[in-house]
Amino acid sequence: MHSRFVKIGFAILVCAMAIPLFLSAEEPGKIKGIIVDKDTSKPISGASVQIEGTTLGALTGPDGDFLIMLVPPGTYKLKITAIGYTTVIYENLIVTSSLTSECPRIEMIPASTDLDKVIRGEAKRDKIEKYVTASSQSISADQIKCMPVQTVGDIAAIKKGNARCAETSGYFPPAHGGTAIVNGEAFDAMFYENYGVNPFVDTEDDHLSTFAIDVDDASYVLTRSYIERGTIPPKDAVRTEEFINHFDYGYDPPANSPFEVYIEGAPSKFGQNCTLIRFGIKGKKIRTENRKAANLVFVVDVSGSMAREDRLGLVRQALRMLTNELTIRDKVGIVVYGSRGQVILEPTGIDKKEVILAAIEQLYPSGSTNAEEGLRLGYQMADRMFDPAKINRIILCSDGVANNGVTKAEELLKWIKSYADKGITLSSIGFGMGNYNDILLEKLGNKGNGFYAYVDDIAEARRIFVENLTGTLQVIARDVKIQVDFDSSVVRSYRLLGYENRDVADDKFRDDKEDGGEIGSGHSVTALYEIKFHDNVNSDKLGTIFIRFKDPDNGEVTEVSRHVTRGMLHDGFAKSSPSFKLAAAAAEFGEILRKSYWARGSKIQDVLDLANEIYRERNDESMLEFMDLVSKAKQYEEQLADK
Repeated sequence: MHSRFVKIGFAILVCAMAIPLFLSAEEPGKIKGIIVDKDTSKPISGASVQIEGTTLGALTGPDGDFLIMLVPPGTYKLKITAIGYTTVIYENLIVTSSLTSECPRIEMIPASTDLDKVIRGEAKRDKIEKYVTASSQSISADQIKCMPVQTVGDIAAIKKGNARCAETSGYFPPAHGGTAIVNGEAFDAMFYENYGVNPFVDTEDDHLSTFAIDVDDASYVLTRSYIERGTIPPKDAVRTEEFINHFDYGYDPPANSPFEVYIEGAPSKFGQNCTLIRFGIKGKKIRTENRKAANLVFVVDVSGSMAREDRLGLVRQALRMLTNELTIRDKVGIVVYGSRGQVILEPTGIDKKEVILAAIEQLYPSGSTNAEEGLRLGYQMADRMFDPAKINRIILCSDGVANNGVTKAEELLKWIKSYADKGITLSSIGFGMGNYNDILLEKLGNKGNGFYAYVDDIAEARRIFVENLTGTLQVIARDVKIQVDFDSSVVRSYRLLGYENRDVADDKFRDDKEDGGEIGSGHSVTALYEIKFHDNVNSDKLGTIFIRFKDPDNGEVTEVSRHVTRGMLHDGFAKSSPSFKLAAAAAEFGEILRKSYWARGSKIQDVLDLANEIYRERNDESMLEFMDLVSKAKQYEEQLADK
């Protein structure tokens, strides 16, 4: 939490000092070349070529060739690294506007010659004079960088010399061509799906409400990124359940069972003439030392659109953190994809952590986006090292934009499901603002039997990969579904807040072939219902909640239930717990931002007032961030009215 506010202040300082490489109006150039083994003259595939002092770079293809696009005119130094080879640095490489600068053939020496040496040369000479000097094998990416260029307006300002801040990653035109972002949006080519908004349902028509659980919170973090960048997100970007499930409500984990169920209700503060009921489900917590060994495959998008510090730069930092948290029992393999998929690192034990970290450092962007080939290679690797006694997980890091090979989520999901059924799960982690596909990443995470998260800064990466690593990796229940059976003689109608895209047909609840959600160690799920009662009916029983799930190891199905009674309801909203009030505030914030029919007339100020009240009761840092976010959104209410 505190690091986020420190980051903002520090970024401003860095921006003030930064001088973008592309303030010039000159058109960028290109750098190309080929890299071979000095002893055998065979091409080296997967070598990393980085322009030092920038985020520009590329990986060599099967023929050892590379191409770096969008290089501003100037004189540069290249750093070439490859696993098993000594680092090579070529200096004084001149790039001219609109032209391609070709490097001479670059020869790399096997690292066994001298593991702590680097070869240097001046690339502009016909005959390269080489000499040896001591070097460090690591590239530091820990410093906070300025915010990347995000919009065409930013780019225009940069070309006029009025840049607020920019990375050295080149000019990124709108994905659809032209010079303006379409539809007046703040960011270019952000893809979301409209799942609608749940209505009130009369119990005489349908007294059963059935859905698959969802522990994702990517929508909330994406919204935070929009608001922190000074704009309101499109309404389709908001999924209310992911706002609700972003927060920790302090549910105690069960002692001797997979789940504990918490039920609380009170008259709704925001809904009209209805009662709000919260169902909280907390999974058992596995101690860190008892986590299963993990076979992980990092599948990383290294296409040209990832060439920004909040994308591939942040991916490298996140994967470094994750790798540093793994144990000697774990293994990691790495696959990348740009125009083609490519294996960068075969499965490697954590006893060789330095090899894994070196491979992560070699991730640099180039090419178009063949997500299909990258995922196929990743699944094939995971299948080769599959062990039913271990966690078998693919971690996809991408902006979700696929423009080569199969690009439609439904086509990818057809063959991903067979791997998920076997026990190879996929978690999709999104990076970047502008040219971002939430639709694909959300569907891959759901159907891959993993989860979907969005990482907007290093603090969020730490939350996922460090603070909650066991929950991120180890699943305690699969295909979890919830069914609430409302007593139609007492409850007149009900409305589930969110979960529109997780709806399950009522008659599929006990169909164990029907896909549900997954819950990791210590994870919790919260669902909110607004309900309306029949007049003059005082029965204590309101309904029953059923939870059905599979054991992740043996597939055994278990179903548990809890009665819902009036005794679980407070007679006033003010008497409810702070965590109940927080869930209500988070839900209403989401409902307002997605322009729900049921939030018409609601005001962000009311959410902010409630958040302040909760902070006085809870007094924790998560409320400070929430209050700051709601306060900023209030400033942009005119934007919200226009969207």
